[in-house]
Amino acid sequence: MNSILVNGHPKFTMKKIVILGNGIAGITAARHIRKNADHHITVISGESDHFFSRTALMYIYMGHMKYEHTKPYEDWFWEKNKINLKRAWIDRIDFDQKVLHAGEERISYDALILATGSQPNKFGWPGQDLQGVQSLYHLQDLELMEQNTRNIRRAVIVGGGLIGVEMAEMLHSRNIPVTYLIREEHFWGNMLPKEEATLIDNHLREHGIDLRSQTELKAILDDGNGQVKGIETKDGETIDCEFVGLTVGVHPNIALVKDSPVETDKGILVDDYLQTNIEDIFAIGDCAQLRTPQSHRRAIEAVWYAGRMMGETVASTLAGKPTAYRPGIWFNSAKFFDIEYQNYGQVPAECPEDCDDFYWQCIDGKKCLKIIYEKDSFKVRGVNLFGIRSRHEVWDNWLSQEKTLQEIIADLPKANFDPEFFKQWEGEIQKKYNEEFPNHPISIRKPGILKRLFA
Repeated sequence: MNSILVNGHPKFTMKKIVILGNGIAGITAARHIRKNADHHITVISGESDHFFSRTALMYIYMGHMKYEHTKPYEDWFWEKNKINLKRAWIDRIDFDQKVLHAGEERISYDALILATGSQPNKFGWPGQDLQGVQSLYHLQDLELMEQNTRNIRRAVIVGGGLIGVEMAEMLHSRNIPVTYLIREEHFWGNMLPKEEATLIDNHLREHGIDLRSQTELKAILDDGNGQVKGIETKDGETIDCEFVGLTVGVHPNIALVKDSPVETDKGILVDDYLQTNIEDIFAIGDCAQLRTPQSHRRAIEAVWYAGRMMGETVASTLAGKPTAYRPGIWFNSAKFFDIEYQNYGQVPAECPEDCDDFYWQCIDGKKCLKIIYEKDSFKVRGVNLFGIRSRHEVWDNWLSQEKTLQEIIADLPKANFDPEFFKQWEGEIQKKYNEEFPNHPISIRKPGILKRLFA
């Protein structure tokens, strides 16, 4: 890291730091640089004036929140903390002169942080650019969706991922019938094991979603005036609709540096310190691709908390304390209509050959737990939880300490984070464990009196 340290001392003494992107990664970097240094900070975004919670966009559409409620900080926060916000789209970067071009305006920098996020995928379907066809990622996409779904009779969503199920819930909240096309056998089948995926399949159908598995889009049909009138599947079926949501994943937004001296692959390539191949230029968040990720992490991780951790890491380096990015145990969370989901560690769609799984499902079909463990050592590699809230720090410690299946099941109540008076299911899970492992039984935890009275 010669570009960060010179003779053992921090090299960064610059005063002007520019951050492209005001999402969670860029804003976290700005806040933490300000906490630890007196550099001049400018955050540039063409999407919005202020940082907002991207994951809350669906709740604006559903009427649960207003846009101003999605802003974690008051508008005065930025001036008070001497973080300059600029609304602009950057056309190009002059890396030799360290200047950003925004139309006729020139913005110089000493250090540049690229936090340009993701772009929704498109796969060249006929009609994909018709009016009424869109994805859901940017604030502008939400505004467009308001227009595109007004007075429509049916919507079709393509792509079995988290954004797709969010869009389905949004449309369902307005009583708009939804047909949902997924090419896998089950919802999110490339990520979830069959049992959990089936549980979510059933839950979506219970909410009236017309879920079509193993069904692929062939073309989006034009009504003759540039407006969508339906879709055709590869099986030859035609489905009438006035709105098509394309939610087939995202890719790093690297267009600004694609044909530049900055090295890219699928994302902007960075080292352990999140620095690109060009001195004083960093990339964080969805747009960044680690050259040498940790063995249990991916090179590109388009999740909220990874962006936040990258922002904190690069801020520490730019404040004079070089810090490598070490994200630790993988975790993720989501919500599928009424069912909350948490994942800690590694639970692939197919159980690894050297592992086995322990699975429990509640009789109501809306709660389950799956633990992946090594066959020889019984060390736990990961867990999926649906419908049961569990404490992140507890699972992080268990996985970091390589606890065994027996140890974790015995201590499972310690992780419970459900609200007071909710029924606790750990006793039933422990009972299932004792039935499967009679030679290594554990004491079964009984729910407290208040829990049982209100169950």
